[in-house]
Amino acid sequence: MKLSVLEQCIAIAGRPHEDSIRQAIDLAPICEGLGYHRFWLAEHHNHGTIVGTAPEILMAAVAMRTERIRIGSAGIMLPHYAPLKVAEQFRVLEALAPGRIDLGLGRAPGSDGKTAYALNPNAPLDAEHFPANVRDLIAWVHGEPLIDGHPYADIRAHPQTTTAPEVWMLGSSNFGAELAAYLGMPYCFAYFITDGRGTEEALKVYRDNYRPSERHPEPEVNICVWALAADTEEEARHLFQSRILWRARRDRGIFQGLEAPDDAAADPLYQSELGRLQKFCDRALVGTPDHVAGRLREIAESLGIDELVILTWTHDPKARRQSYKLLAKEFELVS
Repeated sequence: MKLSVLEQCIAIAGRPHEDSIRQAIDLAPICEGLGYHRFWLAEHHNHGTIVGTAPEILMAAVAMRTERIRIGSAGIMLPHYAPLKVAEQFRVLEALAPGRIDLGLGRAPGSDGKTAYALNPNAPLDAEHFPANVRDLIAWVHGEPLIDGHPYADIRAHPQTTTAPEVWMLGSSNFGAELAAYLGMPYCFAYFITDGRGTEEALKVYRDNYRPSERHPEPEVNICVWALAADTEEEARHLFQSRILWRARRDRGIFQGLEAPDDAAADPLYQSELGRLQKFCDRALVGTPDHVAGRLREIAESLGIDELVILTWTHDPKARRQSYKLLAKEFELVS
């Protein structure tokens, strides 16, 4: 079983956002040393909790701090950008870290509609053209011809490199699964966004409709899950209180930095919403390393996959690093 990491650059209450950016970059070589396969960075905008707005810049910083681990975007929200510019950015990244770059793509705005419009006034139209833009982006990334008659057929993305990024489709619905299958590309389902709902159906759609490509003759799939491990069940549940309050706030449209566990538990909203969120708490992959690993293995086996991307939030960065360390040990990522 391969384990990978999704880093979202979570804001921490009472701390400057630059701390979250630095913590993200510092985490990458730690995860590399623990044996994780990939280190992916998310893109969100105008979000009071998730402050990683430019994964391509963070990837460059991570590339300079690591040697083996694959580095990727999860993802680049393509409707905000011109495909050629994204191809150029990721070819530069490939030159910095040959054979280690993943270009994960998404169609969702990673923001609200007004922010999406501010990023690109043509975003709604570009979202409609998403399949064609992905097709063009893949061609430019891999130095292949665009379709016959394309108005930009004579344009090449530079720098020209001997290796090329691996392009992934990201999604939380059947749309991304269908497009990934049609284009013959790897697919990652955002299990943590849907609390697992729709995962089996999306993966079945992807596998049943997969059209082999030269780079990917067989379907390749993973899922991203939220998980938190600690030395004891009590400690893990204590740490999880920060996310429970965040979820209660999120459901009311409030996006703020992650509170310390004790402060979260003392918040009146936490107390009033805990009963309503009981199912969310029960489903959460939180606990001792053997418990969390067991749940992760069950999910992977039921879906027929051999790679899980792990997302973890804690108020204390040391607790987050410890969680990744405990899971790496449980899965024997480094012998």
